[in-house]
This record gives sequence, structure tokens and C-alpha cells, in this order.
Amino acid sequence: MRMLRRFLAMMMAASLLLGCAWAEGEPSAEIQAPEGYHLVWADEFDGEKLDPKDWYYETHEPGWVNSELQRYVATEEVAYLRDGELVIQPVKDVDSAGKTVYRSGRVNTFLRHEIQYGRIEARLRVPEGKGFLPAFWMMPKNEGLYGSWPKCGEIDIMEVLGDNLNTLYGTLHFGEPHMQRQGTYTLREGDFAHDYHVFAIEWEPGEIRWYVDGEMYYATSDWFTASAGQAEKPYPAPFNQPFYVILNVAVGGNWPGNPDETTPFDERAAMRVDYVRFFQKDSYDENVTRPEVVLDMGAADESGNFVRNGDFAEAEDLTDDVDWKFLLASGGAGAAEIGDHEIIITSTAAGNEEYSVQLVQPRMPMEQGSKYVFSFEARADEARQMKPAITAPDVNWIRYFPDTPIDLTPEWQTYTFEFEMTQRNDDNGRVEFNMGKQGSTATIHIRNVRLTKAE
Repeated sequence: MRMLRRFLAMMMAASLLLGCAWAEGEPSAEIQAPEGYHLVWADEFDGEKLDPKDWYYETHEPGWVNSELQRYVATEEVAYLRDGELVIQPVKDVDSAGKTVYRSGRVNTFLRHEIQYGRIEARLRVPEGKGFLPAFWMMPKNEGLYGSWPKCGEIDIMEVLGDNLNTLYGTLHFGEPHMQRQGTYTLREGDFAHDYHVFAIEWEPGEIRWYVDGEMYYATSDWFTASAGQAEKPYPAPFNQPFYVILNVAVGGNWPGNPDETTPFDERAAMRVDYVRFFQKDSYDENVTRPEVVLDMGAADESGNFVRNGDFAEAEDLTDDVDWKFLLASGGAGAAEIGDHEIIITSTAAGNEEYSVQLVQPRMPMEQGSKYVFSFEARADEARQMKPAITAPDVNWIRYFPDTPIDLTPEWQTYTFEFEMTQRNDDNGRVEFNMGKQGSTATIHIRNVRLTKAE
């Protein structure tokens, strides 16, 4: 096996030197490259079957990653070509023991088509349904070059939750500790399941940009990689090596939650891919340096409080990304309203996750070595629980202050917690109140939220 891998690597290196690493023959002249780029490989899925020279079926057991439920199988039952498209469609079944099981498809271009820098794009539609997580993403050909995941790096070009079909996520994973950079895009009309959209990245040595339908919605130059106790690798590692493409549909798991009785397992469950294309520029300047990281460690107000509008004196927009934001996910339903110096959260469905009903405020400056006091007043119309926390959206959602269950009663109570920030400085800690999956939908009232440094 080692000799085979070495031979394949030598063949790939030779083909790179010959300028034909991406495909046999010349790319189709019918595909128009974006300005400044040339086409190096594409699959329009016009054949009868996936070409094994282009794609490899991955197989994995349920629970392999992220507590997902599906078994990835190498069969045309779940990944096949039809009408000029690649279709990946999960299947729900019952095994001989009467247990519900799921099968799905995951295909990649590993050892077939890799690319280092360029524009990588696909035109596709995503499945609809609670518990589906379709993905168009990239991993490095040599995952051991800088170390195992996440040190090796990962580029997520497109992820859309099956029960939140108008929001797109583009994410970069890297580093040790695990860090991520993520952009989101919300459609102004329509959704990603009923219409085709073009998802792309433009990957330069010192910047990666995310696009949907030609509109750039996120860009970052801030990444690194390192092993524990060692210096960081020279920038732009780990994103200075060949990556390959993966297309899959996950079922269930930590992020989308599991399917429910509303989840369809018919044609609505299918991700339909019209094409995948790789473009490159003639050359790239790899003489780049990592931009200086300047954290915005915002100041507290006159009382020492880092939480903005913590007394709910302003009836702000709870749907934007300024200060407080009310979030629903994974089957949660409800509403939030500010008035009389409190916020009132009315739930009509608890959802399947603790974050299914959630009130958050990001951009909390968390300083390593400092001690903090987190306090608030809260009550509920009926006795129930809630879980506050202070999390790290950019650092793999680790907890600076852990999810802590508190018992609410109809009477106002003051809750006070003290904790020490032991991680490296972070200018984007996030105050969270998690109200989903708590065994109750009783209305919650919160006021006087404070995050201060301890004396």
C-alpha cells in the first residue's frame, strides 16, 4: 500500500510538472472561465455513472464524526447521476432488529483531482428537512503534513441546515487549539432547496473569499497552524497545499439535530449538483505574511459592564447582529420582546437542542488570566430550567463559563457566577441563554445582565 501511494504521489507530481494534473485532455471550451482564470478541471455530470477516474465513494459507519446517524455506503442507491446531475439522496430504512437506520452518500476527488489555490465552485440545490446537513467542502491531500485535524486545515464552501434553508455557512477550520472563521449569508427571497445557486471560494495564498451567485459574503486572511508546545508553522500554512473536494449529505448529528416525523425521505431529501469546476490563475505570489492580529478588546461601560443594553433600556432589533440577538434552530419556535427594562421570551416549541431557543450577545472581550463575574435576574411564568453560558464561537465553541442549569421560579431571582478565563485572549466571547430542550416552554423573563471583571 505504501509503495502504491508513493507511486501515485510521484505520478501526480510528474503530471503537475507537465501541466496536466487536473484531467485527461483539455478542459471543455464551452465553459467560460471567470476573468483572470482558466479552467483546469470540471465535471458536468453528463454521463451515465460517476467516473471512478474522477470520484471516489467513501464508506463510514454511523457515528464516525459529529454523532451523525447515517452510514456512508458505496452504492448508486444514494449517489448517482440522473438528467445531467449528481444526486446524493439519503435513505431511511428499518434493520432486522426493527431499528431505524439511515444510508447516505459521500464522494470525493482524492488522488484524482486536487488543487492548490484557485476558484472552486459548484452549482447545486440542497435537500430540505430537519436533520439534513449537505456540504460542499475541501480537505488536504496530505492530512499529515501539518498534523491531524484541525491542524491540517479544512475549507467548507457550502453548508445549509435542512430546516433553515435561507441561511448559508462558509467556514475555515484550522490551528491548535481548534479555531474557525465563519461567514454567513441569508437570502433576501427564496431558499437554497428550491432554486439552484452557485457556491464558490476564491483561494489565494494570503486570502480566501466566499461567494454565492457571484456575490462575495465573507473573506479572511487570519489563520495559522501549530502543534502543542511548538511554534506556529510558516504562514500561509495549512492552506498552502493541495486540497480535494468532498460532496455529501449527513443525517443527524450535533449541529443539525436528528430527523423527526416531518423529515421527508423522498426526492426532497436529495442534494442535486449540476457541476463542479476548478479554475486557476496563471501564477500566484506566495510571498505573503500573516496580517497582524489586533483584538478589539472593547471597554466596559461606566459601571464596569461589558454587556451592551444589559438593562434592556432600548427596544432593539433582535434579528440583526448588533448587541442582543434571538435565535431559533432545530425545531425551536417562539418570540422575544424587550419592554419595561426586561426581555420576555415566549416559546411555543422547545426544539431538539438546548440552543433551539436562544438569546445571545457576542463580542465579549475575554482576557486570559482575568476573573469575571456573570450575573443576571430571571424568572419564569412556571417553574422550569434555563442554561446560561459564555462561549467561544471562533474557538470551536469551547466554554469559558460552562452551560449551567438554573432553576427558575415565578419570583425574580438573582443568579451570580464567578469564573476565570484560562484560554488565550478572545475578543468574541458570547453570552448565551439557552432555553430549548428544557422540558418546558414556559415564558422566561430576564433583566440586568452583567459581565464584569472581578475586583
